[in-house]
Amino acid sequence: MTAASPIRALTAYANRIVFVVGLGKSGMSAARALKAGGASVHCWDDGEAARKKAADEGFTLTDPSKSLLLAAAEALVLAPGIPLTHPTPHPSVVAAKAARVPVLGDIELLYRAEPDATYIGITGTNGKSTTTALIGHMLSRAGVDVAVGGNLGTAALTLPKASVYVLEMSSYQLDLTVSPMFDIAVLLNVTPDHLDRHGGMNGYIQAKERILRSHDDDSTAIIGTDTPETAEIANRLLTEGRNIVRIAKDSRPVADLIDSGACPALAGDHNKQNAAAAYAVGRALGLDEETILDGIRSFPGLAHRQERIATLDGIVYINDSKATNADAAARALSAFDGIYWIAGGREKDGGYADLDPYLPHVRHAFLIGEAMANMAAWIAQRVPVTLSGTLAEAVSAAHATASNDGSGTVLLSPACASFDQYQNFEIRGDAFRDLVLALPATARIVHSTREAA
Repeated sequence: MTAASPIRALTAYANRIVFVVGLGKSGMSAARALKAGGASVHCWDDGEAARKKAADEGFTLTDPSKSLLLAAAEALVLAPGIPLTHPTPHPSVVAAKAARVPVLGDIELLYRAEPDATYIGITGTNGKSTTTALIGHMLSRAGVDVAVGGNLGTAALTLPKASVYVLEMSSYQLDLTVSPMFDIAVLLNVTPDHLDRHGGMNGYIQAKERILRSHDDDSTAIIGTDTPETAEIANRLLTEGRNIVRIAKDSRPVADLIDSGACPALAGDHNKQNAAAAYAVGRALGLDEETILDGIRSFPGLAHRQERIATLDGIVYINDSKATNADAAARALSAFDGIYWIAGGREKDGGYADLDPYLPHVRHAFLIGEAMANMAAWIAQRVPVTLSGTLAEAVSAAHATASNDGSGTVLLSPACASFDQYQNFEIRGDAFRDLVLALPATARIVHSTREAA
């Protein structure tokens, strides 16, 4: 895979007014690309610090909801974290719609800048980051000129020019992508998440399904059928004559490959579906089977997604901080046995009932954060519980308990958001990694050699 390129110049908007709202990573990359292409860029963010940073770079600060210039704008580029429709539209969105100014996202701008590239889009409630990275790894190893980014971490407009773009797409980004741009679209699964931002489950499903809009007659839709919502979508599109590839956790040959233990970074049934999606993408691009399977076998995994940190005196320590809801945590709990489970944080909608079948895998739970009391009440004597409160206390207690037992897996898989104690799941995962690597041990194997963010 190629490294990030210098600032991309979006010349299509030269000498035109464009507003950019939300000045985080994707918003600032859009503002820089538009400015480099000759656009008259007006930036806005509700946060004073973000506005100051943009002003320090020489950008003009203009609130579009209060500016007469908006009526003359070519577009309003909205960062995906800014509400488009729910719970209530951001004032800039209301103003843009009243002025009939298109509201777009940075993925749309990339497509308009590079319309001749091949685009592979991946979405789903869970597994999309791993699947995106796996596809990118597989294609890079096969010698394909590929760039990987989107919701995965690299903003679309900082990606280099490439023949193939592999983009993880959140539901927020899909709402801001107006073109049916994907030559190969992957929809892995749908379970309740971000319902407040989409007005309920139906709105969330509709946002996810946007990725499947047909690019042309040769476009391929790869759909996981392990959730009923996505199975129904696959059946419906088949009746419409679409080119559909169904995948599931028992799809061959990748299920057999993972069951054989040949893919240590892809443990668990959920990763069988992720690998099946990568396999289907490879076949759609014309790669031979052995090239695809080699890419799957050699995949090193992603940080914070069932990331093996270390084995200390025979006990494995797993960082699954990205598991911010119960469905994601269930995937980790199903993949391991003898678990000393660190869970908790800020609760999301949906509760924890989906985790009930996997509690027999848990030897002891160490609970943290705002959700601690509710999670303890849910477990209700089915599993021994320690109310640790903080991650540091939980790691220390889990280490001591597992060491006394002499075996097992210490698993951080919170089933909750991080925002009560950490700014994001990455910082929480890095804190876990640092705590684990500081633990005493006679025999020590460090599996993850990445540097903490």
